[in-house]
Amino acid sequence: MNVQCQLCPKECLIRPGQSGECRVRVNIDGQLQTVVYGFPCAIHVDPIEKKPFFHFLPSSQTLSLATVGCNLHCKNCQNWEISQINPEDYAAYPCPPQQLVELSQKYNCPSLSYTYTDPVVYYEYTYDTSMLAHAAGIRNTLVTAGYINKDPWKKLLQYVDAARIDLKSISDDFYRDICSATLKPVLDTLVLTKASGVHLEVINLVIPTLNDKPEQIRKLVQWVKSNLGGETPLHFSQFYPQYKMQYLPSTSAETLDTARQIAMSEGMQYVYIGNITSKEGQNTYCPGCKTLLIERSGFTVTKNQLNNGTCPSCGKKIYGVWK
Repeated sequence: MNVQCQLCPKECLIRPGQSGECRVRVNIDGQLQTVVYGFPCAIHVDPIEKKPFFHFLPSSQTLSLATVGCNLHCKNCQNWEISQINPEDYAAYPCPPQQLVELSQKYNCPSLSYTYTDPVVYYEYTYDTSMLAHAAGIRNTLVTAGYINKDPWKKLLQYVDAARIDLKSISDDFYRDICSATLKPVLDTLVLTKASGVHLEVINLVIPTLNDKPEQIRKLVQWVKSNLGGETPLHFSQFYPQYKMQYLPSTSAETLDTARQIAMSEGMQYVYIGNITSKEGQNTYCPGCKTLLIERSGFTVTKNQLNNGTCPSCGKKIYGVWK
């Protein structure tokens, strides 16, 4: 008997013994099952800034994990070795949800990050671990492309403290051609996340010739400002040749600086540049009095002058989760 997956907008109709596009959700005897539950292929302790989260528990460490698989097939994927592979072709290790919570406590990580591939595809593992972590006082953060149906997303958000969501382009054609996906479900996920009160940061990977024109960037920024608010941290990240896009050059510093300037001119209060050295583009400034609040070098915070989440100079409350 065929079964239909209802987790993401692709809603794959899966024949017996076969998997959906994500490779990890399989029709076994007429029942849809995940074959990666409790079997991560990667577990690391990372700085939270690496995700990147710049307004969530700065300078803290986060226990990061992933399984193989992804429901998108981005031609530029930097983790394609694990996202675009069959589960039987990559080493994984048993680590049930309770053990992840215990590892977080052992390594003094105040948060768990579901990352590297996409927590959407290992949804049940993410959900169960998040419930246990929440009960233990450990925060849950999602690093995701946000390609998920509304009902499962709403259910998961009950236990999520922060989400860093890709907005790869404001063009549906881009999503179809580059990611094998569509735009609207991602926009819906972003709006739902912000409306739920979960801390949200947005990242846009700027790819030369594909989504780097000033008018494309301005259109994306205007959507973010109108639908998510000017206080939402927005990260522009440098593309570098990877996977099926090794024929394109890396994004120039000038292009990223232009993107940042456009975003600030449209009223975005916290705009960052990633994957490339940028002194101003990695720091947090008060949008009111322009005081330097948090200074960063790469993934390291070198100075933090926030006073309980407010600017020490003018008292303005800064969007984020600070302790």
